[in-house]
Amino acid sequence: MGKFILTGFADEISANLDEQIQGLRDLHIQYIELRTINGKNVSDYTPEEMVPIKEKLDAAGIRVSAIGSPIGKIKITDNPDADLAKFKNTLALAKVLETKYIRMFSFYIDEQDDPAVYRDEVIKRWQAYLRLAEGTGVMLLHENEKRIYGDTAERSLDLLETLQSPIVGATFDPANFVQCSVSTYPEAFHLLEKHIVYMHIKDADGMTVVPAGMGKGHIKEILSALKGKDMFLSLEPHLANFTGFSSLEQGDKKLAEGGNAEKFALAVKSLRSILKEIGAEEA
Repeated sequence: MGKFILTGFADEISANLDEQIQGLRDLHIQYIELRTINGKNVSDYTPEEMVPIKEKLDAAGIRVSAIGSPIGKIKITDNPDADLAKFKNTLALAKVLETKYIRMFSFYIDEQDDPAVYRDEVIKRWQAYLRLAEGTGVMLLHENEKRIYGDTAERSLDLLETLQSPIVGATFDPANFVQCSVSTYPEAFHLLEKHIVYMHIKDADGMTVVPAGMGKGHIKEILSALKGKDMFLSLEPHLANFTGFSSLEQGDKKLAEGGNAEKFALAVKSLRSILKEIGAEEA
């Protein structure tokens, strides 16, 4: 029987690594999806600079679930060389951090342009990533970010099935789909289900990000369908501008009206409430 493993973007608790670690420990979460450390993106660190960071995480009993990299988060019309160089560095960082997952994207496309025009270029660039990643033990996870090629379930599926690689999978982000007017469940989920390796726990109602279960992301239904699998559930609350306090219980209102650590705690509480409701086990 599989279990869900909680992790998250602790840079939403604080820019400071020590405070990120303390925030996770306070919530009894033993993994982190590293994105920024002390205000600097993880992918901009050298492997040598990452060694003491890894040692600090080890000492705190925190392991790295994934590198939340910005790879592929450039315009499709931009020169790919710098992005590819950053990807090579991120592969080296994954080795230092002892993580098997790198979160990635499929390039911004101007709203007035037809994504189909850039399909072959998107595939070509991802094939370049794959050639570099083969044999490293690292898996590349495509996230359905807004305004990129794979911002719909159909185009995400096209990318994943065209690449047909055992080292490529999907990070499924319900809120991003909601904000692209894509139905997360059952439509997007069932299209991508066999490719989903990793979940971002972020919900939305329209363009407003809300605690898990309060939006239109169908997080409860999706997690019910995934129950029994070993999978990371990575909290990316984005609740800094959350305004739906009136619908919360009194104790939750205090969390929502607090600082970043309190908002992150509210996101964790909302997720754990869903897990309890569906009878899912947390590792």
